[in-house]
Amino acid sequence: MTLVAVVLTAIGALIVGLVVGIFIGRRAGTVAPLPSPDGPVVADLVERVVLSSHNGVVLLDSTGGVVLANTAAVELGLVRGAARLDERAVMAAERVRATGDVLQVDLSPLRCGVRPGRGPTAVLGEVRPLGDGFTVIDASDQSDAVRLEATRRDFVANVSHELKTPVGAMALLAEAVLDATDDPPEVRRFATKIFNEANRLGALVTELIALSRLQGAERLPEMGTVEVDEVVCEALARCRLAAESANICITVDPPSGLLLKGDATLLVTALSNLLDNAVSYSPEGNPVSVSRGRVSDVVEIAVTDRGLGIAPEHQERVFERFFRIDQARSRSTGGTGLGLAIVKHVAANHGGAVTLWSKPGTGSTFTLRIPAHPHSPQHPSRTVPTPEYAGESP
Repeated sequence: MTLVAVVLTAIGALIVGLVVGIFIGRRAGTVAPLPSPDGPVVADLVERVVLSSHNGVVLLDSTGGVVLANTAAVELGLVRGAARLDERAVMAAERVRATGDVLQVDLSPLRCGVRPGRGPTAVLGEVRPLGDGFTVIDASDQSDAVRLEATRRDFVANVSHELKTPVGAMALLAEAVLDATDDPPEVRRFATKIFNEANRLGALVTELIALSRLQGAERLPEMGTVEVDEVVCEALARCRLAAESANICITVDPPSGLLLKGDATLLVTALSNLLDNAVSYSPEGNPVSVSRGRVSDVVEIAVTDRGLGIAPEHQERVFERFFRIDQARSRSTGGTGLGLAIVKHVAANHGGAVTLWSKPGTGSTFTLRIPAHPHSPQHPSRTVPTPEYAGESP
């Protein structure tokens, strides 16, 4: 053997020894960074990549033992306790070592022992062979994608159902008109119903487009400085006719001079929906009030009615798409069941929220809470107003 061959053999043996030492040391958890005058070696950099990955990464040896696992792998539940691997991952790794094929495996947390709303709910892993009996498991949290897909399916199903109702009604009414061509009063009556159903269908489509835009189908406009008083005035103008028709007086507190950073059109839409709801669900002649103020760094616009109120079991669901407490009343008022869902998404897109206080038989207060503009004037803290005769605070 030549001198060159001997040197190359020695260098190769040294490299193999270093790599094996790293794997063994990682398994024991006692390896210190390798000294290098020129910075970290490749093995250290690879380890840093693995440990900093957002995906859960687990490296297994030929016996299925955990050589290296990052924090994400523990958070996703792949590794538990003292390097104990999920049984599904163990079986998948054995199969990959036997076949040499890449394998997809569902590593979602099992129902037992999992608390609702805590941690990931859908984890998908890919097991790949690395040669020499080593395998790697690369797992990612798919919870958001699964929830989004479930939401999309529910949304499509709900939309299909909601659109069928007015479309079917219009078809039946049109048929009735054809059968009553010789009876002008009946034609007029059915035509009026067709007109109402067409308006309802138009409102539903308009609100579906608005909701789709808010949920990310379109890019939202750039946020600018918005005067709260102008938002209130515009929303009142939109609701004035409906309020007058129901003989309902809407009272408003004095101008505040408050400022928001947002989109005026979306905020007017949200407040108009709250006012429409208050008017629609208030008995004739009962007042509705609008107030605004600043609490800490948040501007609050509250709409209070003295109407039917909302039962506690329904208060968590009123912001869901198409949820209606009283189906018959919603149809009589032309409601689409999307108004409050739009309000919730408008608030969320502005970094805020919408809250509800309600008591059956007393009334309800919906409060739109949006972060204040840095230059918005300061006002003393206040509590959201409730009906004068409620006898308690929200």
